Amino acid sequence: MQIQAFRGAVLATILMFFSGISLAAPYAALVMDARTGEVLHSRNADTRLHPASLTKMMTLYMTFKAVESGQLHLDQKIKVTKHAASEPPSRLGLKAGMKISVRHLIRAAAVKSANDAATLLGEAIAGSEANFAKRMTAQAKALGMSKTSFKNAHGLTSSGHMSTARDMALLGRRIMYDFPDYYNLFSRRNADAGLRVVPNTNRKLLANYRGADGIKTGYTNAAGFNLVASAQRGNKRVIVAMFGGRSSATRNARVAELLDMGFNRVPNRYASNAMPATPTRGARLAAAAPVPDSLTLKAPRAPSFASRPKSRPAFDDGPLLVASASQDDLEAQILAAAQAQANSAAKLAAKAEQEVAVAPAKRPELHANNSAQAALDTETAIVNSVALVSATAGYIEPEPEVRRIVTRQTGAQGGGWSVQLGAYGSRYKAEKILLRTALADLQALSGALRKISPAQIDGRTMYRARFVGISSGSAQRACARLNARNQPCTAIGPGA
Repeated sequence: MQIQAFRGAVLATILMFFSGISLAAPYAALVMDARTGEVLHSRNADTRLHPASLTKMMTLYMTFKAVESGQLHLDQKIKVTKHAASEPPSRLGLKAGMKISVRHLIRAAAVKSANDAATLLGEAIAGSEANFAKRMTAQAKALGMSKTSFKNAHGLTSSGHMSTARDMALLGRRIMYDFPDYYNLFSRRNADAGLRVVPNTNRKLLANYRGADGIKTGYTNAAGFNLVASAQRGNKRVIVAMFGGRSSATRNARVAELLDMGFNRVPNRYASNAMPATPTRGARLAAAAPVPDSLTLKAPRAPSFASRPKSRPAFDDGPLLVASASQDDLEAQILAAAQAQANSAAKLAAKAEQEVAVAPAKRPELHANNSAQAALDTETAIVNSVALVSATAGYIEPEPEVRRIVTRQTGAQGGGWSVQLGAYGSRYKAEKILLRTALADLQALSGALRKISPAQIDGRTMYRARFVGISSGSAQRACARLNARNQPCTAIGPGA
C-alpha cells in the first residue's frame, strides 16, 4: 500500500513538472530604433502571444484620441459600472455607483495597470467593453498591427486576445509620437489616481536604467512577464518589446540587455538631425480606424471647454540639488532651476504658478538630507527625472522635466555600509552586474546607490562594483540573499 502511494506521488510530481514546462510562456522580443522605426533585433517577433496588460497601451491610445476629439474631457466624471467594479486584480478599487474623473482613470490604467480603470474607460468610449474591443482591433489594423486582435480592455487572458512583439513595439512608438503631450505619464514613479496614490509597475527599470522613461508592463500565467520599454540617451531612443519573461527580475535584466544592444546598434548620425515630425491633431484623428458597420454608437457630446493638454515646454538639462523634504521648498527649488535654464521656460513656469487654484492632493514627497553632500566624497549622486506636478484643470500635467541630484547620508547613523559584488576587468562589466542586481527584487538594497571604484590589484586596473549608503543589517541581508543565488557578495563597513 505504501509502495503504491509512493509511486502515485512520484507520478503526480512528474506530471506537474511536465505540465509546468508545457505552460511556460514562449519568449519573443523586438528591438526598434524609435526615431526611424528600424528593427535592430528580433526573436519570434511575429509569433502571436498573450499580451497581458500591454493591452492597456491600446486602451490608453484610444482614450487619448477620445479626449482630443472631444468625446471625453479629462475632468469629466464617469459613473462606475458593476462590470468594471467586478474586474479582478490588479485594481484601483472602484465601487459600483461611485464617480471618478477620466484623468484619474487614465493614471490608474497607465501607472498602476488597473483592470477596473481600463474597463471603465472602454465602456465610457464605446458603451460596452465588447464594443470597445472591436474598436481596439479595428484601430490596431489601421496602425499596421496586422497580427493583433483584442477581446477586452485590460489584457486578462481570453480566447483570441493575441498580439506580437512587433505589433506592441509599433504601438509603443505610435503612442510616443501620436500623443507626445501624454507620454510623460509612463515615466512617473507614482501618480495620484483619485482614490489613492499608486506606484508604477515599471518602477524598477525606471529607477535603475539610465534614460528609461516607459512604457508598460504586463503579466498573466499564460503570458509570462511582458514589457514594452523605451529609453533615450542623447540623440538615440530605443524601444524594446519582450514577451515571456520568467519573473519580473529576469524580464527587467533581459530588457536592459536588449536596450543596451539597441543603443549600440543605433547609428550616431542620421541623414537629418530633425526628430520625426509629430503628427498634427487632425492627422492623429484621421488615423482612427473606421467604426465597424455592426457597431452603433451615440454621437459624442462636445465638452464646454478645451481639454487637450498643453504642450510641454522644452528644458535643457541642468543639475538641481534637492536638500529639503518640504514640498513647498521642493517646488521652489524646481521652479528656480527651471527659470535659470531659459527666459521662456521662466515665463511658462510663472504662468503655471498663477493658474494654480488649489494644492494637489496626495503628492509623493522626495526626501534628501542637507548634510549629505559633505558626507559623500565619491560618486554618490544619481540623476532622476523630476516632474513639476500641476493642479491646473484641463490637462494631464505635461510638466517640464528637470534634473535632480539626490544625496544620501552615509555617516554614523547606520548608512555607511556597502556591499561589494566583486572586482572586474572593465567598467562595463562592473556596470552590468550592478544594473542586473539593482533590477532584481532585493528589498535590502532599496535606496542604495551604485558605485564603481577603480583599484590597482596585482598590477592591473580593476573596477570594484558596490552598492553604497545602506545600514549594516541591510548589507548583511543583501549578501545573504545574493550568496544564496550564487552571486559573490561581501558586506563592507564604513571607511573600508
